Amino acid sequence: MKTAIIGASGYSGEELVRILSTHPDVTLAAVTSRSLAGQKVADVMPALRHKVGELEFTASDPAELAASSEIDVFFLALPHGVASEFADPLYQAGKTVIDLSADFRLGSTRIYEEYYGQPHPAPHLLEAAQYVVPELADEKWKSTSLIACPGCYPTSIQIALAPLLKAGLVSPKGIVINSCSAVSGAGRKVAEDFIFCERNESMKAYALPTHRHVPEIEEQLEKAAFADCIVQFSPHLAPMSRGIVTTIVAKAKTGIEQLYATWDKAYADKPFVAVLPSGTFPDTKNVKGTNRADIAAVYDPRTDNFVISSVIDNLVKGASGQAVQIMNLKFGFEETAGLL
Repeated sequence: MKTAIIGASGYSGEELVRILSTHPDVTLAAVTSRSLAGQKVADVMPALRHKVGELEFTASDPAELAASSEIDVFFLALPHGVASEFADPLYQAGKTVIDLSADFRLGSTRIYEEYYGQPHPAPHLLEAAQYVVPELADEKWKSTSLIACPGCYPTSIQIALAPLLKAGLVSPKGIVINSCSAVSGAGRKVAEDFIFCERNESMKAYALPTHRHVPEIEEQLEKAAFADCIVQFSPHLAPMSRGIVTTIVAKAKTGIEQLYATWDKAYADKPFVAVLPSGTFPDTKNVKGTNRADIAAVYDPRTDNFVISSVIDNLVKGASGQAVQIMNLKFGFEETAGLL
């Protein structure tokens, strides 16, 4: 099966090139970037030169790509707003579109405009799009051809919390979430906050109290809880290249044994979720470069809270790896194909 990456000059795009160029069941047929058009992928990403051969970056025209009869699956590694310019014609042409942007993650055009500062670029596609965390989504999503890949923070949160809310083991009220993300989560850009001397040996909170992922987090947790779920989410920028660590405080409605039994049941046949023993604290270094989420929890009898920890690689399970996992499941490949 032939695949294409639209917008491959950023970190998520580069990660997609790495994964798809070694995937046993697909061929990476096209890699686009308006800024890198005409350059060899091997020259821009020399670590992959032994995998990408003579493949070149090409310019990206949505109509031309939609007219291609050779490519089956398109990964959109583009900014919000821009992704829809490609998603619309590709979807209308019957292609499978896996979108890593935020354009199809929210069900409300009003909330999209509130958090992203512009009208939704393709509201007519919202009903067709499916939001997919592979470990949590209903099997029905496989019939769709427009798929919204979750954000990195929401992935780390939902994998840990959604099964517990669904089972009624934690209260949907008063949930406090703190997440620390690697600098690569901000994308490949030159800005003072992200240069080495500013970030090395330094951490800070940002985008408080309404980070753009808040509505996505709340919308998905409410679906799991079948109840309103307003969370306090505080993101932090950490001095590391890749990874997210999330700590969740939620009011317990059962014992720690039942929490673990629920996790064990939910993830018994899920190869990319590792449930660690209570008292073990997940570490980002152990998931670096993998599509895995490590989760663990402890109970605090003083406050009657569960304190839940979750770690992922923001570029893999938080973006490109999860997108490939979705492709694998949709097309009947091994779920782990091409992924660690």
